[in-house]
Amino acid sequence: MTTVVEASGPGSIADIPIEAELMGDGKLSRGAAAWAVFEGARIPYVILITIYIFMPYVAAVMVGDPVRGQEIISRWSQYSGWFIMATAPFLGASIDKLGRRKTWLALVTILMIPMMWALWWAKPDGSGISVLTVMILTTLVGVLYTYSEVLHNSLLVRAAGISAAHKASGLALALGNAFALLTLGFTAWAFALPGSGLPFVPERPLFGLDPLLHEPERIVGPMAAITFMIGAIPLFLFTPDAKPTGVPVLRALAEGARDLWRMVSGMKHYKDAAIFLISRMFYVDGMTAILIYGGIYASGVMGWGALEMLMYGIILTVLAVLGGFVGRWLDAGLGPRRAVQVEIFMSLIGTIAIIGMGPEQILYFWAYDPAAHAPMWNGPFFRSLPEWIYLLIGFSNAIFITAHYASSRTLLVRLTPPEQTGAFFGVYALSGTATIWLGSFLVNLGTNIFHSQQGGFAMIIILLTVGFVGLLFVRGGDRRI
Repeated sequence: MTTVVEASGPGSIADIPIEAELMGDGKLSRGAAAWAVFEGARIPYVILITIYIFMPYVAAVMVGDPVRGQEIISRWSQYSGWFIMATAPFLGASIDKLGRRKTWLALVTILMIPMMWALWWAKPDGSGISVLTVMILTTLVGVLYTYSEVLHNSLLVRAAGISAAHKASGLALALGNAFALLTLGFTAWAFALPGSGLPFVPERPLFGLDPLLHEPERIVGPMAAITFMIGAIPLFLFTPDAKPTGVPVLRALAEGARDLWRMVSGMKHYKDAAIFLISRMFYVDGMTAILIYGGIYASGVMGWGALEMLMYGIILTVLAVLGGFVGRWLDAGLGPRRAVQVEIFMSLIGTIAIIGMGPEQILYFWAYDPAAHAPMWNGPFFRSLPEWIYLLIGFSNAIFITAHYASSRTLLVRLTPPEQTGAFFGVYALSGTATIWLGSFLVNLGTNIFHSQQGGFAMIIILLTVGFVGLLFVRGGDRRI
């Protein structure tokens, strides 16, 4: 049974909860809790750096032009996507043959932490590290982040065992949300809200940070590094590792490549599962692009600063938790195939709606003059009607994008033989990395062609549409009566 689960490769935790429930309900060990803490401590990098705070600052301030900033960031995201596509699947397929994981995971972690910290020197006046250096650092961290995910996932069974794997996996997701909320909330309270006059908020930013030098935006690099470093320590102390195999690295990679080919070639016997996985390559790229570029887009198009982006991130992170429950309800009520279709469709509608928004425009056709209308409230952020409507669209996207992750896993289980779940989830993980560059490529292409952030974001519609149409040809995955 263990071999079947571990055959999943990158992202292999996807099928473990299913296997775990069949094997009983084990207790969560100290090693399993440490495994979950590692996952939780890694998430703030994505939330603080990639989505809501640092990258929007790079685009709007360091580059000085949100459109040009979106073009640069999406271009470099392509580069990391290409490299991940070419390497991560082979690492995932070779893990069992490599034996010990923690040594490799420690190396990846040690490399990531100083590069995260170095983002502090991304000064707005160019006296620190340049935009090019920032892009190189974040590209390298992005690749290493994926490697850490592959290596970390492969330790789950050893950390928790089959019977408690679902508990560890669920705890990791919960901690990821908790750590993200804590870091976003602390950043808002300590660095962005001071001086707003709100109760229980410091009068000045902590540690003497200067908003004029954009230090509140830059401090998130060291914050992500410290959170990751502290959260990684328990895993290396308490989580059990695999036994050494003695197989040389090159041989392990070669054998992993052969296994990967066997996995992919075996898909030809399962038409509906194959169509689903091909469709998923497109729609998951589209939803990932919404997450990655949503912060840059909101900062540039809506003109939001650090405070607004922090509050936007906090609210959407809370609502993303609801997405897991929505996915479960849709699975039960409609069946997972129709649930995924609903989730893609709602994300598609949300993307179309966002493109039609602006500080002086609501949903394409409604012109809005902020000077002619009283503020919606007297708070320090989100004072206009367009901002409120933009938030509501973001709420919908957060819920349905999160829900699709749960429904997609359930759909694959319904479309594949139970005895081959592990192998199919290996291809499922591969489909999530094979075209990881495509969303960034299209956003970059659209931004260059139309010379606008809206043009780049509009390209995401293509990915979601292709994925939605592809699912129309899938048979199975209906509601169980």
